Formats: sequence, structure tokens, C-alpha cells
Amino acid sequence: MPRPSPKTPATGRAPRRPPSTRGPRGDTPADSAPARRVRPVPAVSRAVAILRLLGRSAQPIGVKAIATELSIVTSTCLHILRVLVDEELVKVDDAKRYSLGVGMVSLARSVIETNSFPAAVQPVLDRLSQTWSVTAIGVEIAGPEHMVVLALSHSKIPFRLHVDVGSRFPTLISATGRLVAAFNEQPWAEVERRFRALRWQNPPTLDTWRRDLDVVRRNGYAVDRGNYIGGVTVVAVPVFDARRRVTHTIVAAGLAEQLDRKRAALVAASMQAEAAQVGASLFGNA
Repeated sequence: MPRPSPKTPATGRAPRRPPSTRGPRGDTPADSAPARRVRPVPAVSRAVAILRLLGRSAQPIGVKAIATELSIVTSTCLHILRVLVDEELVKVDDAKRYSLGVGMVSLARSVIETNSFPAAVQPVLDRLSQTWSVTAIGVEIAGPEHMVVLALSHSKIPFRLHVDVGSRFPTLISATGRLVAAFNEQPWAEVERRFRALRWQNPPTLDTWRRDLDVVRRNGYAVDRGNYIGGVTVVAVPVFDARRRVTHTIVAAGLAEQLDRKRAALVAASMQAEAAQVGASLFGNA
């Protein structure tokens, strides 16, 4: 995943370009409503950036390394870390190195327990993984930048993806990304900017990816054939809210030889029926 930009220490995100007046299809106007502006709160943004950095790190990190990575003044970074330690969101060892604390577990558990999607989708994922021998994943679109895995079911075959509940990915990556770009109206300039920042094992060209979006709209599902991970096919179907926005996706992943075009289409059809039921459960969709 992309590392935080040193030019944006508060959030670790690249600056946004001015929005285009054209939608993702290139021929339809984007929503003309003005973008909602959030007043920056630097201390909060820096604290979140620290938590995200610690979450990505396999080893505890010292304050100097954290401050350097996020372009935060060392003394400011230390003050924030002390507060996070006091709140048990971060822990510090004898060598004064920092890592995520057990308080994060309680917060994560609360998110899962108060979110109705995991409970609604877990039986679906279990059926898919056992019926089709795939890794089945329930994803929530957390915003324009990231999606989050909220539920997961592995098959009994040896193939497994390195993904866990709580894993975060760029919103436009792989099959789910194609769904979001195809069905959620966004300024194309913004979509293109975020597309160019993605990291794929076998990246598609922008033109190829844009043509894929037309296929996604026709079929109602998306397939990533080895772009994101070489040798792996990923199928995703949307879960729409009452306004026909993609808020969640159901994903199936397997080896390319296991999910050829014919089988991927069959899996997608099964997933679409399941997604419709999940949408009805969550949003009362007809």
C-alpha cells in the first residue's frame, strides 16, 4: 500500500486536485453539489496517522522514526504518543518503542458488533467458500480512499489470500474498485488521480481499466484476472443501498485456473442473488 506522503504529515494522504465537472463515464455530469469541507484538526489527524503507521509496522517503532516518517516535530509526536499510551491505544516497551495497544482491540470489536453487515454477510460467505472453494470476503466501502474487510470465510483447499478482518485497501483496487468506479458517480479527474496511485502486480492501463467499467455496468459484477495479484482471479458483486450506491461488496477469490471465465460467471451469478438478499436485509431494497 502507498506510504504516507511527507508533504501531508497530518493525514498521510496526497493533496486532492480540483474536482472535474464530468462523471466517471466521461460523458455524464458529476454531482453538482459542493464538496463537504472538513475543518482540519492537526492533533487528531496526526494521532490517526500515527495509529495507521503503527498498524502497518510489524515491529515496534521509536518516536524519532515515527516523527521522521510522518514529518511531525519530534516533541509534538512524543506528546501525542503519551496521550495514546494513556488511552491504551498504544503501548510502549522498555526500549521506548511504540506499537498498537489492546485498546484498539476493544474499539475494533465495537465496530464489528455494532455493524449489521458482518452478521448479515457471514452466512453468505460461508456458503460461497464451501460451494465454490474460494476465499469469500465481505467488504465495506469506508470512503473515497479505502475499503475495509469486515467478514471472511476460507475454503478447505490449500489456497489462501493474505487478508484478515480489518485489512484496509485502496477503494479503487481490484474487482471491488471497478464496481465503485462504475456505479458511484465521482468526478473522473479524481478517479483518474486515485487510479494512478494504485499498486498492482500486473497493472492495467487506464484505457483498459476504463473499458472494463463499461463491462461492469453491463454485467452487474466485476472480475480482476491477475491484475491485482498475479495468478489470482477476484470476482466482486455490489451491495447497493436505497440510493443505488455501492456501500459494500461480496468478493470471491481463487486461483486463475480454478476460476476460468465460465466458472467466474457462474460464481458471480450466485453472488448476485446473495447480494440482493443482503441489500434487502440492510437497506430494505426490493
